[in-house]
Amino acid sequence: MKRIPILYICVALMSVMLLGGCQERSRQDNVMYVSIAPIKYLVKQIVGDDFRVEVLVPAGASPESFEPTPRQFIELNSSRLIFGTGLLDFERALLNKVENRSKIIDLSRGITPIAGSCSHTHHSHHCHHGIDPHIWCSPTELQTMAENAFTAIRAEMPDSVKYEERYNVLCQQLLDLNEEVAEMCRYSRLPYFVIYHPALTYFSRAYGIEQVAVEKEGKEAGIKRIAQIIDRARKDGVTRVFYQSEFPKSSVEAICSEIGAEAVEINPLDENIIENLREITRLITE
Repeated sequence: MKRIPILYICVALMSVMLLGGCQERSRQDNVMYVSIAPIKYLVKQIVGDDFRVEVLVPAGASPESFEPTPRQFIELNSSRLIFGTGLLDFERALLNKVENRSKIIDLSRGITPIAGSCSHTHHSHHCHHGIDPHIWCSPTELQTMAENAFTAIRAEMPDSVKYEERYNVLCQQLLDLNEEVAEMCRYSRLPYFVIYHPALTYFSRAYGIEQVAVEKEGKEAGIKRIAQIIDRARKDGVTRVFYQSEFPKSSVEAICSEIGAEAVEINPLDENIIENLREITRLITE
């Protein structure tokens, strides 16, 4: 049997290792990370299938208790870009572990923040320094978030014309959504709505509808305030009280019973944020 030169074997092995390394880097370069599912929708509308967009916190998980897997830690550091609201404490805790801070994109830039606290005990998220983080729950703020996302993607890949085309389509969708929501709110002439956790603060500001929240600063209202909410809602004929899917229905059932209203579940963390906000607005205004 003819012996294969050792040098040939070494060169072959190095080639395989280099090829594998390149393939792994290429695979990792094609990953973008987002903190929550609604942001994934915005990013995917711009980049399409060119990148795998991963959500840090999976559906149904609590950001408070969430721990990234070893694979997520590796991919987070090797991913192309990382998008977040910039207002959630869990984002900062995780993203502090990212070696290259320049690829972290804060989508709240340009948005006027609203003071408030969203921390609560069981199934939700802590906000940063007393700022309400729910910027993705308002079509007007979503437009700014989409612009921030596109600006970062364009800076990373300036030669990709198709991303601008997709962004323009997304912009039109968000403009249409804003007009639809504004029209529904104007037509309903609804002065306020009742909700357990104040997740629609930016929505409320944008469309001039008061948000009456049962929970405040992470704590359920006291007996006196609940009585005030019930009296006001009963007098005004409120027919629905909203609660988020991360909370049990029982959080509003007693209030609904006193008012004679229906407990309606919404999910502000649903991925298709455009259709979700359209449906939430319909539920509030009809």
